[in-house]
Amino acid sequence: MALTYLAEPQAIEQLSGSLGANGLPYALPIHPNLVHFTIGLFVIAIAFDIAGALYPLERRVFRFLALPVTRAGLHDVGWYNLLACCLVSFFTVAAGFYEMLLAEPIAGVTSSIGLQAMETMLWHGVGGVLILLVIVLMTLWRGYQRFRWRRDMGRQVQWLYLLAGLALFLVIGLHGTLGAELAAEFGVHVTADQLLAAGVDLREALP
Repeated sequence: MALTYLAEPQAIEQLSGSLGANGLPYALPIHPNLVHFTIGLFVIAIAFDIAGALYPLERRVFRFLALPVTRAGLHDVGWYNLLACCLVSFFTVAAGFYEMLLAEPIAGVTSSIGLQAMETMLWHGVGGVLILLVIVLMTLWRGYQRFRWRRDMGRQVQWLYLLAGLALFLVIGLHGTLGAELAAEFGVHVTADQLLAAGVDLREALP
């Protein structure tokens, strides 16, 4: 009697029965929300460190407005926001790769910069890991400035550190366009786009 071997479906395929119209087992994608949280923390960190670095020029304005602001307080906000950004970024990247594994881009689409869906996801994934690495390195750099190199100085950060932070703003903005294209042009995890691509009437499918 011949025995028939039935291969077990792969782990991702086992989820297919529980995926919604957006291709995810939950209603809203997690990665885009964590991305904006990460960016917000990083922007606040650099912005407050810039304010701390320029504090001698701003001090009279704070006094005129009766704001109890100190240079150390501004740098505290910069440090703790960068530390939080570093920690959140690991979850941001992890959620991005998980949702990338479940992505089903709309076929036959080319992005505005001439990339296919798989190329866009590849560049976005690799870029995300590199940005995470840079954020980790900047957090270590910031920590050494705070606790060792500039511990007894009023200005807690180096100008080169601030310039690096501003440069990373630009890199994150350019990198973010790839993620935006995945949603806007390829319909990745966008419920309406996926239903339209499947030929479903949105008036009947959506409440």
